[in-house]
This record gives sequence, structure tokens and C-alpha cells, in this order.
Amino acid sequence: MIPAMPAIAASARQTSTTALRLGRHASMGTVAVVILIAGVWASWGTAQYVMLTKGREQGTVEVTRCSGEACTGPYTPLSQGSRARARAVIQKSVAVRKGQTYTVVVKPGSDDVVRSGPAGVLYSWVPMGGALLLASVVVAGGLRRTRVAWVLAGSGIALLTAAFAVI
Repeated sequence: MIPAMPAIAASARQTSTTALRLGRHASMGTVAVVILIAGVWASWGTAQYVMLTKGREQGTVEVTRCSGEACTGPYTPLSQGSRARARAVIQKSVAVRKGQTYTVVVKPGSDDVVRSGPAGVLYSWVPMGGALLLASVVVAGGLRRTRVAWVLAGSGIALLTAAFAVI
């Protein structure tokens, strides 16, 4: 501090530094939370059908045709109260191949189906795995919380690796 400067200037600088640090923590914390909420939101759209199967139609689909973003095939019911369908639609992904049979859950009120079992659960939570990886970067860079960032990144990598291995 310059001897001619009053002590008030030093405390004002310290206060502004503290305010900026608090603002950075608040804004980066908000960004990280929004990323994680978006990951849950994107995953829950499919995960709710796979994880909460009580009362839902369950069966198998033998994929006979794939085009564009979807594959189709006949649906064979496995659960009581489920009806057979000549055509069920499953989202095309790297895990869905023509000629294969998959256990599925029918989305209520439609002919759309999603994979069930461990593969379906892990695949439905893949967006959350990506959100965990992205949030780890924000937590490490913006919040300077490297341990928390490593936990988030490790969780995301574990989820994505498990989904890849099961599918």
C-alpha cells in the first residue's frame, strides 16, 4: 500500500474482490446445477418407462426394418394385459440392429417402445453421463473445486462406459 493512500481504499478493494469471487461462485454454481438438471430431464424422458415398469406393457420386438431415425418390427407381449402388435417402433441407435430381438417396454398410448433391462436403463441415462462430464469442467474451472470435479467426471465416465459395455 502506498503510504499516502488511506486504509479505506485497501478495504474497498478487498470487499470488491470478495464480491467478485462470490459472484463467480454463484454464477458457475448455477450453470453447473442447470447442466445437471438438463441431464436428468433429458434422461428421464426415456428412463421413466424403463425404470417404472409396473403396469406397463412389456414384451419383445424383432427388428425387421430400419430407416432414418427408427426401426420397426412385430411386438410380442410378455406381460399380462399386453396385446400383440404387427408394428412397433424403436429408436434407431448403434445398439439396434436389423434381425435382432430386444426386450422392450411400450410407451403408453402409442406403438413406440424403449429397451428394457439393464441395457435399457443404462442407455436411457447416457445424457446424464454427458451432463456429469460437462458439469465437471464447469466445477473445476469456474468453482475451482477439483475434487468435486473429479468425482463428477468419474461418475460420468463410469456411466458412459457401463452403458457402452452393456449395449
